[in-house]
Amino acid sequence: MVSASRVGKRYGPTVALRDVSLTVTPGQSHALVGRNGAGKSTLVSILTGLSKPDTGTIEFGGEPAPPVADREAWRRHVACVYQHSTVIPHLSVAENLFLNRQSGGRFAISWRRLRAQARELLDSWGVEVDVDTSAGELSVEDRQFVEIARSLSYGARFIVLDEPTAQLDHQAIDRLFARMREMQAAGVTFLFISHHLREVYEVCQAVTVLRDAGHVLTAPVAEIAHAELIDAMTGERGGLTVADAAAREALASDVDEALVVDGLSGDEFDDVTFSVRRGEVLGLAGSNASGKHQVAETVYGLRAPAAGRITVAGRPLKTGDVPAALEAGIGCVPRDRHHQGLVLGLSIADNATMTVLDRLGPGGIAAPGARTRTARTALSEYDIVAAGPDQAVSDLSGGNQQKVVLARALARDPGVVVLINPTAGVDVKSKGALLAVVDRVRADGKAVLIVSDELDDLRLADRVLVLRGGRVVGEHDAGWADGDLVADIEGVELDV
Repeated sequence: MVSASRVGKRYGPTVALRDVSLTVTPGQSHALVGRNGAGKSTLVSILTGLSKPDTGTIEFGGEPAPPVADREAWRRHVACVYQHSTVIPHLSVAENLFLNRQSGGRFAISWRRLRAQARELLDSWGVEVDVDTSAGELSVEDRQFVEIARSLSYGARFIVLDEPTAQLDHQAIDRLFARMREMQAAGVTFLFISHHLREVYEVCQAVTVLRDAGHVLTAPVAEIAHAELIDAMTGERGGLTVADAAAREALASDVDEALVVDGLSGDEFDDVTFSVRRGEVLGLAGSNASGKHQVAETVYGLRAPAAGRITVAGRPLKTGDVPAALEAGIGCVPRDRHHQGLVLGLSIADNATMTVLDRLGPGGIAAPGARTRTARTALSEYDIVAAGPDQAVSDLSGGNQQKVVLARALARDPGVVVLINPTAGVDVKSKGALLAVVDRVRADGKAVLIVSDELDDLRLADRVLVLRGGRVVGEHDAGWADGDLVADIEGVELDV
């Protein structure tokens, strides 16, 4: 279907790809994995015609790839569905499917024909959405299927899926994988990019690993062990080591409560009550529609509750107020680092010191020396790989960006730390480093509230509360089995 042979790419002094080869056979789901900065994005930009390789060749079906300037020819060969949707939210599904290709006369659009063509296209691939619906009203899952259908309408049968499950819950992921298998059977080929190695084993037949801009291995998924795959990605033996709360001593019963949530109700959750003691980690689990994210965001002041109260270190918290949460001693790693956690146009130093400007100079005006020292300390303590504190955070890999967000959350030495999907979109090595910091924070006596879709993240928790339909429906002590927790999240009974 597609072949990249000895492809190389440089950006100034930076080697983005070094002599990389990749072959994807028709009807296959082929995984492309590697740490952030390994070269995956550069290879995808070359395979989709957005960049021209400095060395090497690209072929589709044995024929040379079109010139980079011929966008229409590239669309007939390949398309990429990115983690962040490219549909235009204010246009209908039909308009998005045939943007700039609408049927009609010279100066008019035949809306009836456009809707009919859209319905026919979606029906042919089993995508069940209303063609008149505004694309912005679709679920993340349906937007992805619309983008895939749009790509297939050009004639492309090779689809790159870039972190397609990052914003999906378990049930939506199962539906995505079922549709992928159906499309494979109909002749569609996928290049599947993901940091979730369990998904690679579930849906892919082959895997290619990149590391440090080079090709490490390509192998059938059935023939490579999970640990071996992690070793190939990291260049080290041992894989991901996650501290498990079940292996540490239980917290003493007389330890003070650092955070108390009592009868909290708000957007998509109702009557939620829990407490977290100093040195304790509490996990919140559930589907994306469970209300777990909204609970955590309410604790940090990003949302105002409709009812209930929050107490921090024995004092009532003014809700719906982020500055009040900071002053009360709450730090937060928000759900979306790109839109909520970072100012991408600013430097590492600017981002890492945002919450402590009042401590670095009068009136919140930080002295340059104090700002630089604080930022350099963050680079060292959190192992942020960067050219220096003045480098723009937009230039960092996803894992290093997340470390900057964590550094800022901890800069004020908070007593309570709220972490929402703390390892989303980062590679296995960065995930291990981030979770090690969280475990260190817990050992220092801070209370940690961790909300995640990743079971590995929740291993740190002394207890995990399960939310379903906005209510707490279960509690699991450390040492829980994967099957039991997932069954509780999904609301199903396991056969005993």
